[in-house]
Amino acid sequence: MFTWICPQCGREVPPAYTECPNCTKKPLVMTAAPPPSSVAYRDPEPAAPVEPPADIRPLAPPVELPAVPQAPAAIPQPVLPKRGFPIWAATILSTLAIAGIVVGVYWAVNHFRGGRAGAPVGASESTSTRPGGAVSPVQKFIEVSSVRFLEDPKDKQKVLVKFVLTNHSEAELNGLAGNVNIWANTGRSEEDAEGTFEFKTDVKGLESKELTVPLAGKKKIYELPDWQNMTNDVQITAPAF
Repeated sequence: MFTWICPQCGREVPPAYTECPNCTKKPLVMTAAPPPSSVAYRDPEPAAPVEPPADIRPLAPPVELPAVPQAPAAIPQPVLPKRGFPIWAATILSTLAIAGIVVGVYWAVNHFRGGRAGAPVGASESTSTRPGGAVSPVQKFIEVSSVRFLEDPKDKQKVLVKFVLTNHSEAELNGLAGNVNIWANTGRSEEDAEGTFEFKTDVKGLESKELTVPLAGKKKIYELPDWQNMTNDVQITAPAF
């Protein structure tokens, strides 16, 4: 809206006033300005209905899909702690396995070497019997055991043999004498003997006696086998029957 400025008071006056109301002190009466004669007003014509194109088909009604049943939620199962193999049981099994291996190796070595450890100590048919020699009837009753080697305190170059002589018969044997060959577990012949010794004593029936005699041989005491790795053969030479 445009206004005009009063030249007297300098205020804005609406265009509907020809005189400034502030200066003339007339009540403010607003009259509507007539519309311009050049503009003709008429009612708007109703709009023609718009028809849809022929090629547009109405939308099909929505298809309802069948409801898919939902699987029930899985119930979480409690996780049980895994029990490992007990340490004490593993230790026992390992110890038994190692012990079995050691025993097996020891047995295999003695077996395949043809060890003589299983031969009877007082064998009645001694392998040391000379060919053609007669076997004493009391030889099967005599046993030589607990053979140990000692250094001769009088001569360190010599070796002493300490052993136990047992008479398993009830008869008293006076002047009992014999020869004993010491064999290593790998012994095969007389050349393999570790040493020999002789004894002579009196022994009562069912009696055991400990004797010490010198060992005949070329080996030093540290070269001789331990007691668990040797055996011996006995040949009785007296008394004569």
